[in-house]
Order: sequence, then structure tokens, then C-alpha cells
Amino acid sequence: MQISKQEVEHVAKLARLELTEAEKDAFSEQLSSILTYVEKLKGLNTEGVEPTATVLEQANVFREDKSRPSLSVEKALANAPESEEHYFAVPRIIGET
Repeated sequence: MQISKQEVEHVAKLARLELTEAEKDAFSEQLSSILTYVEKLKGLNTEGVEPTATVLEQANVFREDKSRPSLSVEKALANAPESEEHYFAVPRIIGET
């Protein structure tokens, strides 16, 4: 499947990208190559093949969820530039014009 330079320009305009003529030509060739390969893959018989998210065997990497000691409020706020009533104080940005 061929992607024309005009189609690349259209997509670039939608994405608000400025492309040089060389980039337009390169993207046209690259995208055409990708779509040609996808068309080739569509012709393969995948009957009975399980869908996979990854080809690597992976195990759950999450740690056990158990409570453990954490920082006290005083230690957490010790190096804060400003704090008010046990919270970090930050400059107000909403409502300013």
C-alpha cells in the first residue's frame, strides 16, 4: 500500500507538525513500507494462535502489600520551604489573571 506525500502532509497538518520536503518523502516511504508489511502479515494463518501481550515470559513483579513505617508529618515537612497546618504550602495559581 502506498502512502502519498499529500497524505503525509494532511496527517502532519492534523498533528500540527512542520515537515521538510525530505521528511515528507522519508515518511511517505517508511509508512508505505510499514503498511505493505502489515498487508503481508494479514495473509498469515493465525487460526488457533493465542493472542499475546508480550513474547517474553514474565511473572508478577508486584511486592506483597503490607503496611510498614513511613515518615512522620514533621519529618516530611522538615525541608519544605513553607507549610501550613501539616500541609505543604504552595503558591496559588488558580484564579490569577
